[in-house]
Amino acid sequence: MPAELLIGPLLRRVVGTRATVWVETTAPAMVTVRTAGGATGTAATFSAYDHHYALVVVEGLTPDSTTTYQVLIDDEPAWPLPDGRYPPSVIRTRAAPDRDQPVRLLFGSCRETTQHATTRKLPPDALDAYARRVLADLDPAALPDLLVLLGDQVYADETSPTMKRLLRRRRRRPAGAPSDQVVSFDEYTKLYLESWSDPEIRWLFSTVPSVMIFDDHEIIDDWNTSASWRREMREQPWWAERIISGLASYWVYQHLGNLSPDEIAADPVFAKVTTAGDATAVLREFGERVDTEADLAHDTERWREVQYQWSYSLDLGRTRLVMLDTRCSRVLQPGRRAMLPAGEWSWFVDRVHGDYDHLVVGSSLPWLLPPGIHHVETWNEKLADSPRPWVAALAERLRRGLDLEHWGAFRRSFDALGALFARVGGGTPGAPDDRKGAGPAYPPPASINVLSGDVHHSYVARVRFADPGVRTPVHQLTCSPIHNQVPAGMRPLMRLGWARGPAQATRALARTAGVPRPLVKWRKLAGPYFGNAVATLTHANRTAEVVIEGTTSDGHLRQVAHHHLTA
Repeated sequence: MPAELLIGPLLRRVVGTRATVWVETTAPAMVTVRTAGGATGTAATFSAYDHHYALVVVEGLTPDSTTTYQVLIDDEPAWPLPDGRYPPSVIRTRAAPDRDQPVRLLFGSCRETTQHATTRKLPPDALDAYARRVLADLDPAALPDLLVLLGDQVYADETSPTMKRLLRRRRRRPAGAPSDQVVSFDEYTKLYLESWSDPEIRWLFSTVPSVMIFDDHEIIDDWNTSASWRREMREQPWWAERIISGLASYWVYQHLGNLSPDEIAADPVFAKVTTAGDATAVLREFGERVDTEADLAHDTERWREVQYQWSYSLDLGRTRLVMLDTRCSRVLQPGRRAMLPAGEWSWFVDRVHGDYDHLVVGSSLPWLLPPGIHHVETWNEKLADSPRPWVAALAERLRRGLDLEHWGAFRRSFDALGALFARVGGGTPGAPDDRKGAGPAYPPPASINVLSGDVHHSYVARVRFADPGVRTPVHQLTCSPIHNQVPAGMRPLMRLGWARGPAQATRALARTAGVPRPLVKWRKLAGPYFGNAVATLTHANRTAEVVIEGTTSDGHLRQVAHHHLTA
């Protein structure tokens, strides 16, 4: 049978006069993307696990333009669909140079498939609502420059009724595999097909460039919460297949499109999968190796050894976005826990030093939680390092039971991030890298914002530094979930976490365990909002503002927060 378009097209990156378009097809094929302006790109699919993918680099786009495009599979039109229900997909380029153009980032996290709404009575999908609003009054000039998805794009461990039925019909599964969770690569492909085939979402992904980073549910809840957790999971007979398939499918469906055309050309995994007749073995080896490499991060003597890096960065006009992997490569050794291994932290420090107006750091897990919750996490981490086995074991049970695994539970990283922001926000003499010496001086940026999800509610918080020389405002912008919900019983606790009294009480608790005072203070400016939501961060010259929009019961969006971040 002739090849057809299965998933996509996903417009992933637009860099200058080039763009990348990702697709999955039903059979091996040659994929062509052709714009109305004459720019084209062609790529052969690569195959793995009997699935077929292509990442097409479109060359020759005109700066500062908007052009429609079509996708051809073996020279046969495959997109736009012939039913005419949606307007043609477009590729929009920025001016050259684009330093004076505004930058709009649409962001959010935690999107369960819409099928969950029929069984769990979830509120309407915020990204679906956003797409419908855009379609109702399409203005390409008003489209976001980038959709930033901050984790839990699919749920491997909390599947829909359709996926549960599929899994029950499967006969060959690893021993002991959970009956309602995906384990194999092929099962992961069904998750993405289910989620990304939503018609409005499919059109939005074809028109708005997107970048992504994983959180825990792409693999399993509380992924890499501690060293003992990793040891226990590896004793499960089905876990090896799960982690290999989860990492390999994440690379194919999400990470590959995060890369610029030049980064794609330099990626060693991409070179292997596109030259192998069947890349199944390549991706299996890759998934196994990446999980094994993460163990090196737990060995303090080998922190700087090379491993595959999921974190990445990009520039849009005068905005620099750095997306951090706060899951796969965590350092979990008791007493030396860190969100990033030392080598990756050095890369991050290099990237935040530079010539730009606005710094945006994407972290699936919020840096700043409600203070009352943050202090509980720092207290728990301290007890988990106790030399008394029974105390450490009790702290570990609390960590898992209460999901105490955010930046506060990695206090060395929490403080290091605050110190880094203070240094950048005060104007820096250059990256403090002993290997390179002092670099050029950079003025402080106009804003620093951390974008996060995970916690199933939305809020804006501002940092207060002890040093009056820190001139740049620093904010935590949390928007979650896109399509999920937080249990009603937890909402009062999350609200109380922002209150002065509970925060003082939990800070006193942390002090009894010997936890020093945090290097920064912070206060809530907006929220918490507990409905489904998406947010837009806008940069115009040296101003920044954020708007959070939640869904109404009839599936529309309404503004729930609007804050100027540089006033």
